[in-house]
Amino acid sequence: MKKIATLSYNYLPSQLKPCFLYLSIFPEDIDIKRKRIVHRWIAEGFIKGKDAVKIVDVAERYFSELINRSMIQPSRFNIDGTIKSCRVHDIMRDIMISISIEENFVHLIKDNGTCVVEGNIRHVVYHKSKCRKTGLDWSHVRSFTLFGDERPKELSPSLFSPRLKMVRVLDLQDVKFGISQKDMDKIGLLRHLRYLNIRYSEGYSSIYALPRSIGKLHDLHTLDLSNTYISTLPTEISGLESLCILRFRGQGSYGVFDPDNRKLCLAALTCMPAIMASANSVDRSKIIAELHMGCSSYWSTSSSIEGVRVPRGIKNLKKLEVLQTVGINQTSSKSIEEMGELTQLKKLHVVTKGSNEKKCKVFCAIIQKLTSLKSVHVDAQALSDIGSLEWLDSISSPPPLRSLRLIGYIETPSWFRELRQLVKMQLLNCQLKEDKIFDILGELPNLMQLFIGWHAYVGEKMVFKDGAFQNLRVLLIVSQEHLKEVRFEEGTSPLMERINISECILTSGIAGIKHLPKLNEISLGHRVKVKRLGQLEGELGAHLNRPTLRLLYEERSRYDLQDTQGSPPEVAVATEPLPHNAVGENSQSNQPDDERQACNRGQND
Repeated sequence: MKKIATLSYNYLPSQLKPCFLYLSIFPEDIDIKRKRIVHRWIAEGFIKGKDAVKIVDVAERYFSELINRSMIQPSRFNIDGTIKSCRVHDIMRDIMISISIEENFVHLIKDNGTCVVEGNIRHVVYHKSKCRKTGLDWSHVRSFTLFGDERPKELSPSLFSPRLKMVRVLDLQDVKFGISQKDMDKIGLLRHLRYLNIRYSEGYSSIYALPRSIGKLHDLHTLDLSNTYISTLPTEISGLESLCILRFRGQGSYGVFDPDNRKLCLAALTCMPAIMASANSVDRSKIIAELHMGCSSYWSTSSSIEGVRVPRGIKNLKKLEVLQTVGINQTSSKSIEEMGELTQLKKLHVVTKGSNEKKCKVFCAIIQKLTSLKSVHVDAQALSDIGSLEWLDSISSPPPLRSLRLIGYIETPSWFRELRQLVKMQLLNCQLKEDKIFDILGELPNLMQLFIGWHAYVGEKMVFKDGAFQNLRVLLIVSQEHLKEVRFEEGTSPLMERINISECILTSGIAGIKHLPKLNEISLGHRVKVKRLGQLEGELGAHLNRPTLRLLYEERSRYDLQDTQGSPPEVAVATEPLPHNAVGENSQSNQPDDERQACNRGQND
């Protein structure tokens, strides 16, 4: 088997070999996101093309070719069937590691104690290592990736050490230790950096400001600081004309200064006198400044929960494809207008809470100009307040979106009918009426996933009519306090595979399951009650496709309003309590994976 796998590698085209070996960076038995791989390849210079858009397309083709040659295996899929992540088979991984070591391509540091490294290593990765000394010549290192909870001793006191001055890729997505503002303040030293990722870190980040020295990183392609509390982008960001991906966290609190955890706040503040007493005057002023900036990043009008302020000059980022999350309220009208010149933009996330009518109209105008847009998220909600999105009705000609997420009160806009390419629709806190919303959405020919969450719908009945939703595969319903019944008429939703319901009291039950020929699963999650649950179980038992009823909790009585026992041929019970925000998650690796993130307010792509 190894001989066959080795032959497969030997027969790879020369441009695919470094792309394949590069995957040895990642630990075994993990899902590796396609987009993460693609943009790292680009940053490393493995992909050749005339401009950023073509380079991304070439990288995607390389990924597909490795899949088609069975060098890597798809592990998760998006709702539309595109591959979201992959895995490397154990045999293939052994081969790529062996070749990588032989060619000094990648060096894995994963042992305790002293690890002596010989030769000029280009790509270094720490796998939960406590290694104190490597003997590395860091001047030759081009990528540095960290996994685990240990800071490398050789890079003290800052992760962004001058030793990494030649690094192109710095990936800290999977670290489990704190990344501080002191680390970020040194970012200007890494002038060759093309890829920086501090996204969804399992550790904590106390980064609250992006230093002006970021403007020195002229080759930067990807800047993903999703796990930070940055609320303002410096003007210097507009000079990074190679940027393709620009992500910042749209919500969160700063460290221990979280108003939702008053005890921790108080404990931290009571420690301040002792901290101040032991600090010299210079350190004291820095502590005060850091405390002020940290707290203001949560509580001020430019709080990260409102998105980030985008500066003038944003129009210079002509290669930008992803921009999230922009705070419309704190961004000037001029800067919003400039966003309309980002003609390559494919994904845009904004927060509009508190924005005036003028800025909202400017935003509507730029949406219509950005004809390359495929994904738009608009959030009018901050903390517990629900804002209005009624101004979106002024859009007359929307771009050909494939994904739309709206959070806030809105009447059904007429332009919804024009979303003929839409695949995913997520509606939260919209308070939509039952008169026409389902008639309009039911006409969309490509809609495959519909998420109705948190008071998005105020009707008592959710009726899927004959001939509607001809392509819908996944339906997610969360926290609809007025909803009493979900009904499927004959001829509706012929491709429906999964229904996930959470936090609803359906006093009239779920009816018409027999009209869904492709149904595989109904999932009942947190705080769900269903009238005539036994009857539903009977319908599932008689269904030709034998769908599974998946219950979050083992006690069946928690779901049945009548507490009547059914006799279903198959009732699946979650072996471990699932978090209520994971409704719709499917554990099978060959199933679409988009819905597993649908219930989260955060960014999910």
